[in-house]
Amino acid sequence: MSFLKDDERLDYLLTEDMRIIQSPSVFSFSLDAVLLAKFVYVPIIKGNMIDLCSGNGVIPLFLSRRTKGKIIGVEIQERLYDMAVRSIQYNGLEDQIEMIHGDIKEMPEKLGMGKFEVVTCNPPYFPTPSKGINENEHLAIARHEILCTLEDAIKSASQLVKVGGKVAFVHRPNRLLEILFLMRKYKIEPKRLQFVYPKVGKEANTLLIEGIKNGNPDLKILPPLFVYRDNNEYTDELKEILYGRE
Repeated sequence: MSFLKDDERLDYLLTEDMRIIQSPSVFSFSLDAVLLAKFVYVPIIKGNMIDLCSGNGVIPLFLSRRTKGKIIGVEIQERLYDMAVRSIQYNGLEDQIEMIHGDIKEMPEKLGMGKFEVVTCNPPYFPTPSKGINENEHLAIARHEILCTLEDAIKSASQLVKVGGKVAFVHRPNRLLEILFLMRKYKIEPKRLQFVYPKVGKEANTLLIEGIKNGNPDLKILPPLFVYRDNNEYTDELKEILYGRE
């Protein structure tokens, strides 16, 4: 198709009646993004939402099927931003979703403090190593804290969300203590936490966490989410998350 570039492809967004532009050498969304988009609270009718570190716009696209509210996505990499814009246009969602090409650290000043009911973020998971980083710049920036640290993400989310608003992240369990410390440092009280396991008997490899700006202490640990059965098929719970009820 003429609007695709280089090695891009147009994929279906699971069972949603939408398509998304992806590229193996630039960015393809992962299960983590899907889980965050399904986990986070969203207002159904109206409200302003913002997704930080949006990549190719996958979370805003998923959220658009759960809410009629306005959604902004922020992505610092121009190529990924461009992919997101074209995916939004392809799906005819320009009136609901807006992409901003920029640094999340600059968004509170650019957009205003406390303007959003919901903030989501799937940030880079890994501190930048001194050596051995991916030579592909797009993938390195998406995976490592080169342009955005965990603290940058949590601080920016706290500044953007309204008092009483929700902030949700997907991340790695080995950074849980750091996440909890930073959320409280920036006045986001952790309220819901869920661990995701590849299968029964394995260690958790993903966590989902949601907090409330200036909320009262009351953290709920949700039941574990298992991705695969022993035969490597998706569990029923994950099938429902991915594909809905049959």
